[in-house]
Amino acid sequence: MKFRVAREDLADAVSWVAKSLPARPPMPVLGGVLLEVSDETTPVLTVAGFDYEVSTRATVSVDADTAGRVLVSGRLLNEITRSLPAGKPVDLSVEGNKVTIKGGAARFTLPTMPVDDYPALPQMPEASGSVDAATFAEAVAQTVVAAGRDDALPMTTGVRIEIEGETLTLAATDRFRLGLRTLSWTPTSATPLSTSVLVPARTLSDAAKSLGSSKDVTFALGDGLLGLEAGGRRTTVRLMDLEFVKYRSLLPTESTTTVDVAVSELSDAIKRVSLVTDRGHHLRLQVGDGALTLTAGGDDEGRAEEDLQVEADGAELLIAFNPTYLLDGLGVLRTAKVRLAFTTPSRPALLLPIDEDGEAPAGTASEDIAYRYLVMPARLPG
Repeated sequence: MKFRVAREDLADAVSWVAKSLPARPPMPVLGGVLLEVSDETTPVLTVAGFDYEVSTRATVSVDADTAGRVLVSGRLLNEITRSLPAGKPVDLSVEGNKVTIKGGAARFTLPTMPVDDYPALPQMPEASGSVDAATFAEAVAQTVVAAGRDDALPMTTGVRIEIEGETLTLAATDRFRLGLRTLSWTPTSATPLSTSVLVPARTLSDAAKSLGSSKDVTFALGDGLLGLEAGGRRTTVRLMDLEFVKYRSLLPTESTTTVDVAVSELSDAIKRVSLVTDRGHHLRLQVGDGALTLTAGGDDEGRAEEDLQVEADGAELLIAFNPTYLLDGLGVLRTAKVRLAFTTPSRPALLLPIDEDGEAPAGTASEDIAYRYLVMPARLPG
């Protein structure tokens, strides 16, 4: 196998595939990156990785003398391709059990790995539909922020994707907060599709970020896999066979107190006041007439307090939260203002994106809020 390829194209493809490789592969070959040049009139290079759970494939145009396939260390190949001189073409050739990589005046020789021991890559399921790539990346980012990281509760480490007709709903929760986003998509079939799957949150997040610069992402479901494809890149993820939390009953249907405030003002105030919080301590929010007072700490460990002028409606309220949970939710909003919707100090609160006029963002119906972030309050003393 021998070919020439643009350095930037090769480095981008290898870097993207290498991100999905396991840090401690159970088999040495699973730490490798597969390079395969097709035997076609217009040859392409496929860069691929697979660990039995996630597969990644990127295709790159090349000038090839001979086709073939080879397996090399993913970590080393990633470091080498990133370090090669920018703007210089890369020549790669295989002779026996050695791979030679040349870029500018730099030359590397790597040992190959046993390609015959490498598992067959899973086939992409049949396409189910497509969704705007940037919108999908935003939706994933808004939901994975609430996903759990405790492997002892694996169902909380996934994102539930529900498909109902022309609507996608993404949900994730670690039991203390919930991220929920709805968006439109275009099904492939005229027959309405109704299904739900659970996808590992970290894998979905990485895939959505890398595909977000494309125009559309193709969805493919089947054989226990979710496939995502865009811009010459393709990912398959093995679905989680677990029961997700029944979250809809947690969503409040009404509120007794609402507060509208600028996202940046509230975020900055939370960061300042929470400087005196320590493990086991929480941020207290006091809603009064046109004001939101944030307090934290106490006489022994230091105390902080800040007043914000807000648009408040409803009953006065004192409620407490983990400040990190609030900041996580505010950090993924794409609007200048947020509405905090409360019921009682012991019931979950909602963070809702609103525009300057206090309405849901343009393009969303009031009865179908595009994004909702639910956060559980902390118990107040006494």
